[in-house]
Amino acid sequence: MNTFRIGIICGKLGDVDGVSLETDKWIRVLSEQGHKITTIAGTYTSPISALPEDAQLDCEEIQFNSPEQVYYEKLVFPHLHRYAPHISEERKKEIIDGLEIEGNEVANKLFDIVQKKDIDVIIAQNTNAMPMTLLGGIGVHKLAVDRRVATIFHHHDFWWERSRFSNSHIDTLLSRIMPPADPGLEHVVLSTYAAHILSSIKRVVPRVVPNCEDFDEPVTLDDYNRSFRSELGFKEDDLLIVQPTRVVRRKRIEDAVELTGRLIEAHPELSDRTHFIVSLYQGDEPDENYVQEILDLARRRNVNIHMISDRVASKRGTSSDGKMLFTNRDVLANADLVTYLPIWEGFGNAYLEAVAASVPVVVSTYLVYKTDLKIMGFDNIEILDRYDTSGKLKISDEVVEQMYLTLTDKNVRKRITKKNFEIGSRYFGMDTLHALLRDLFDDYGDEIRASRKRIKKSKTFYSV
Repeated sequence: MNTFRIGIICGKLGDVDGVSLETDKWIRVLSEQGHKITTIAGTYTSPISALPEDAQLDCEEIQFNSPEQVYYEKLVFPHLHRYAPHISEERKKEIIDGLEIEGNEVANKLFDIVQKKDIDVIIAQNTNAMPMTLLGGIGVHKLAVDRRVATIFHHHDFWWERSRFSNSHIDTLLSRIMPPADPGLEHVVLSTYAAHILSSIKRVVPRVVPNCEDFDEPVTLDDYNRSFRSELGFKEDDLLIVQPTRVVRRKRIEDAVELTGRLIEAHPELSDRTHFIVSLYQGDEPDENYVQEILDLARRRNVNIHMISDRVASKRGTSSDGKMLFTNRDVLANADLVTYLPIWEGFGNAYLEAVAASVPVVVSTYLVYKTDLKIMGFDNIEILDRYDTSGKLKISDEVVEQMYLTLTDKNVRKRITKKNFEIGSRYFGMDTLHALLRDLFDDYGDEIRASRKRIKKSKTFYSV
């Protein structure tokens, strides 16, 4: 297998979101396979432990909340703002021209890094699937298409799947670059469903590399995370129901709160012991109204809710006020049950984390779960993705009783988690990721080697 110098570009890295977590795994596997990795990010929430500091480069123009991104978002995405201005066709053209000009400057900066670091191939992490960094997406597109740098686009989800981006003033631009369909590029998606959609819309043939998890070093209780319960005020016999995700409407956290409320309503003896924990923050989709809606519902349903994102980070450590910080894996090591009821997910990183932590899961049968996870034979407490006229998930009494049995019967819990762990390890472990990435770079190797020659020639040209 040939090894390459790889540049990974992303608006944000080193965080607890799915893109950051999966990128960390790719960095680990590609490094183990002998490739040399450089990252280029708008921001690093925390340093990437697998890379030396000088291999982690900044490009502030591509961060999600850059002044340019905020400015253009207000102009082109009406759903993001209550009082969006009317935009004429002439003004739309002016906006796109401005984006192209500034995006070209980003492309110049990225190409300069490619030349200086002798990078052979770029991996673009969601830059050309979601318009969270418009200048980054344009810059990467120009780098891949105009400068002909070999590029692997790793798509985690797509802009047309998000209502806030579904109506925009730059649809023609988004359709052209997010993602591009030009020859010589490689596309990677997370699921067979995403592969079908992308091939239908763009007429490209992507390869599927699912989210994977480290089942060789599974999540367990250790000397550090055993203190989680006492640190956050929980008793050893408390039942911790964990929502291990960010606070985003598509995660349908209100359904998980309602489910917990139904449980303690049916079994009031569990009321004082049961705690519902949301481990992560709002992230890049802020919605203060949604947070309050969740808190209000929890109060009405007498659910003890805890939003603990201030105590959860991508790495263990200490907060500014001296409190212990735990990873999401540490939280899962202490969980008795996980709720995962999204209406939509690109795949299911949090689901696999729960499986690796040997925690039983209550899961909604969202689309990708049905196409790529359920068929593997996992044993979960399933809630069909059916909603009533008010938009509430339909939760049967049978599901509530399954939940109660799983929480109170250790033998049931052991049987479920053992089976799921074995399936997860077989199909979604790091060995799977190793094999898929090895095949990816073997198949794309000729294009990468041709790109290497073009970049070397460009360095000679520009040095004259």
